[in-house]
Amino acid sequence: MTSLLCITMISLTLAGSAYSMPSPPTDKAFADLGGNVTLPCRLLSKDAMFFGTIGIRVKWTKVADDEALSEDVLLSMGFHQKTYGNFEGRVFLQEHDSEDASLIITDVSMDDMGKYRCEIINGVEETVQDITLEVQGGLIDGVVFPYSPLVGRYNLNFPKAVQACQGQDASVATFDQLFEAWKGGLDWCNAGWLNDGTVQYPITKPRQNCGGTKNGPGVRSYGRPDKQISHFDVFCFASEFNGRFYWLVQPDRLTFDEAVQACIDDGAEIAKVGHIYSAWKLEGYDRCDAGWLADGSVRYPIARPRKNCSPTEAAVRFVGFPDKMQKSYGVYCYKAEQ
Repeated sequence: MTSLLCITMISLTLAGSAYSMPSPPTDKAFADLGGNVTLPCRLLSKDAMFFGTIGIRVKWTKVADDEALSEDVLLSMGFHQKTYGNFEGRVFLQEHDSEDASLIITDVSMDDMGKYRCEIINGVEETVQDITLEVQGGLIDGVVFPYSPLVGRYNLNFPKAVQACQGQDASVATFDQLFEAWKGGLDWCNAGWLNDGTVQYPITKPRQNCGGTKNGPGVRSYGRPDKQISHFDVFCFASEFNGRFYWLVQPDRLTFDEAVQACIDDGAEIAKVGHIYSAWKLEGYDRCDAGWLADGSVRYPIARPRKNCSPTEAAVRFVGFPDKMQKSYGVYCYKAEQ
């Protein structure tokens, strides 16, 4: 469903001398998660040319609180249009008429929320408009995810498994939760603890090196091992959180300690694994940038599979537990609602 609303524009005439204008007015648009939305923007001049005409420039930007960290969304110059970053292939100009520079965003995710700026330059005339996009709605009430710590797979007895999930703002999953996740397509070859003390793993694509093919798809069980002596991974369950998970836009890549501090400086905390899975599954969060999380792992969430970004399936991709002094990654932050 596409949302559209009428808004007030400002138009300025550029002069030879510098002139400081106040910030443009901000209006709001609303979109449903996974739907489409139109952010309106129009050129006021009545002798406007079609935006494909050479000389007309349209730029859409997602504006950060620190405008130096704002993200380019779309640039149109002449007959050429370019989209950027997470917006690539998802945004385009509406162009209903020669004065229409409205932006259509498809497959809206929670990360699309925020303030956008439309700038149109037509010769000496410039039109600027800010609009805030709010995204509403969710999909389901929780997500099951497999977890193993830095020391590697099959290193958790049951008490340590409980602690591991709690450390990621999650709980140990129940059998019913794992079963529902399996019905939803979860396929994982490593066995993990469930909250009843059993050890199980979900298989949707039976294969020889993962329990064989004789029994077909299903949730397979290792029974009820000794909770102290036996070591496996764990299946955690993260509920919908009451806060905001986000990629922190930074000019440089960060070490782990720098990532932790960057989130604190932004009034947040470094996100946990439960946060990234919840945002990915429940909010459709999608970003093809690997970032630090609180457990020292580096991951990135892909809700829309594409070339070079989990091309075969939607998933939270796991890069690993790199050296914490390595400056190769950004960071995902989490800000709880007050």
